[in-house]
Amino acid sequence: MLASLAWAAPPKAAKQKAKAPPRAAAAAQTAPAQAQRWAKSLGLRAQAGQLLMVHFYGEAMNPRSRAFREFVTLIRGQEVGGLIILNRVRSGVARKAEPMAMAAFLNRMQRASKLPLIVGGDFERGASMRIAATTQFPHAMAFGAAGDLEATRLLGRVTAREARALGVHWVFAPDADVNNNPDNPIINIRSFSEDPRVVASHVTAFIEGAHSDKSKRVLVTVKHFPGHGDTATDTHVGLAKITAGKERMNAVELAPFRAAIQAGVDGVMTGHLAVPAYEPEDIPATVSKRVLTDLLRDELKFKGLIVTDAMDMQGLTKLYSPGEAAVRAIEAGADLLLVPPDPKTAIDAIAAAVKSGRLTRKRIEESVTRILAAKIQLGLNRQRLVDIAKIDELLDDPDDEALADRVASEAVTAVKNENSALPLANPENACYFALGSGRFSVLGRDFIDEVRKRAPHAKTALLDPNLPESEFESHASAAASCSTLVVAAYVVSAAYAGQVGLPGNYPGFMQRLMAAQKPLVLISFGNPYLLKAYPGVAAYLTTYSTATPSEMAGIKALFGEIPVRGHLPVTIPGAAPFGSGLSIPAAR
Repeated sequence: MLASLAWAAPPKAAKQKAKAPPRAAAAAQTAPAQAQRWAKSLGLRAQAGQLLMVHFYGEAMNPRSRAFREFVTLIRGQEVGGLIILNRVRSGVARKAEPMAMAAFLNRMQRASKLPLIVGGDFERGASMRIAATTQFPHAMAFGAAGDLEATRLLGRVTAREARALGVHWVFAPDADVNNNPDNPIINIRSFSEDPRVVASHVTAFIEGAHSDKSKRVLVTVKHFPGHGDTATDTHVGLAKITAGKERMNAVELAPFRAAIQAGVDGVMTGHLAVPAYEPEDIPATVSKRVLTDLLRDELKFKGLIVTDAMDMQGLTKLYSPGEAAVRAIEAGADLLLVPPDPKTAIDAIAAAVKSGRLTRKRIEESVTRILAAKIQLGLNRQRLVDIAKIDELLDDPDDEALADRVASEAVTAVKNENSALPLANPENACYFALGSGRFSVLGRDFIDEVRKRAPHAKTALLDPNLPESEFESHASAAASCSTLVVAAYVVSAAYAGQVGLPGNYPGFMQRLMAAQKPLVLISFGNPYLLKAYPGVAAYLTTYSTATPSEMAGIKALFGEIPVRGHLPVTIPGAAPFGSGLSIPAAR
C-alpha cells in the first residue's frame, strides 16, 4: 500500500509542511470574545468547576434516583465543566455503555448545566473501548504491525464520527508512548511501536484523520507526557519513573509528542511519572512545573490544552491529598483535572489557593478560557444535545468493520514456525486450549467456538487461571493423545494487574504441555512478548489484540485461511528483533 511503512529498516520520518493549528487549538490561542465573556461571568468556584472532568458510566438512570441527583448536584451546584465515560467493572469484567442510554443521560446532563459540558473518552481503539455497538478496532500495536498509515488515518476519522454521534467531544487518544520496555505492565499493546519514528507517524496519521471531517470534529489528545513506555510500574498503583537522560528522552520519548504538536494536536495528557532528567524532585510530571510549563509549554511550544491523567490513580494519591494534588497540578500548568477523587474538595482547594494568594485568579482564568474556547470551537454553544435519531446510522458501519478486519489480518505476525507447524496440517488431531482471563470473562469463548466449527471432533478446553492444579494435570494428560498442541493466550495490559505475563496456574500448565514433547503452537492474543517466556514452542503467532477482529484473524491464520505477513513493531528480547515476521501463504 502507498501509505504502508517499510519494514526492511525502521521507517524514515516523512517530511511535512508546517500546518496551521486546527480550529479548536487556534480558538484556544486567540481566546475568542465569547469564551472571555463566559469566563468573566463565572464566580471563582464556578471557574474552578470548569477545570474538572468527572466520570460516569453511561447507564440508564431514573431521574429520581440518588445517583442521578448526585450528578445534578455536581453539575448545577459545583458547576463541573466536563464528564468522561468509563467502564463499570463488576466481577473483574468491564461493562460497556449502551449508546442510547448513554446519549439520553448526556442530554439530561447537558440540559441541567448552565454552560455546555465537554465530554471525553479514552477511545484508543475507537469508541468500542467504552461503548457497545460501535466498531471494534484492534489495539494500537496491531496498526503498527500492519504498517498501514492510511488505516490509522481512517481509525482517527471513524473514531471522531462515532464519538460525536454519541455526544463525546474530547478523545483521549492516540497513545504516543514508545513501548521500549517489554515488561511495561500498563502500556504494552496500547503503543504503536518501540520505534519513535513509527509511533510518531501513526500518531500524526490518527490526528489527521480525526481532524479531517470538520462536521464531526473532536479534540484529540496524546498521552502520557513525557512518555510512559520505558517504565515498569503501573501508575494506577504507584509512581513510575523514567531513568533516561535528556538526550535519550529527546530522541525517543519526546519525538512522538513533537510530531503531534506539529500536526495540530488539541491536548496533551500528563503521566504520573517521575522524570529526573527534567524534574530533580521525586514527584509526578502531573504536578511538575518544570515538565508541564518549562518543557511542554516553553520548550516544545505547545499552546493547546494540558489535561492530567486520572487524579484518582495511586501514582498521585499516595503522595498528595485530593485538594493538594488539584492545586499542585494547576500550579504546574495543567488546564483540566481528570477524574478527581473528590470533586468538591478539589474545587474548595482551588478556591482557597486563590484566596490565599498561592494561585492567582489570572492563572485560573487562563485555563478556563482555553476550555471554554474549545467548547465554542466544537459548536457546543450552538448545539450541545445528542441527536438520538441519528445514532444508529453513524455507528458500526460495515465499511468500518471491514477496515478493522483488514488491519487485524495484516497485523498477524509469525515469529516461529518449526517444521511448518503452521498452518495446521491435521486440525482434528490437535488439542486446543484457550487460556481465558478469569471465571467471568468471555475471552476465549469465541476461539473455542470457531475451532469446533473447523474441527468438530478435536479436543478443546476453555480454562481459568484459578482452576486447581489437579484440573490442569488432567488436561495435560489428555493432551498426550494429540499430535499438536495449540494454546491461545489472552494477555493484555490492564490497570492494577501489575504484569503482562500468564497469570495464576497457567505458567505451570505451559511447562507440563512443553514437557509432553509434542509440537506446541502458541497464539498470543495480546502481549507479543510472551515468546520470551516460552522460547521452546514450535510455532508462535501474535495478533497484538484481544479485539474480536484480531481473534478471528488469529484463528484464520492458524487454519491457513489467510496469509500471514505482519512484522514485529517491537523487539522480543532473546527471541526476535524489530521487524521480524515470517511469510506464510494461505493453505486454502
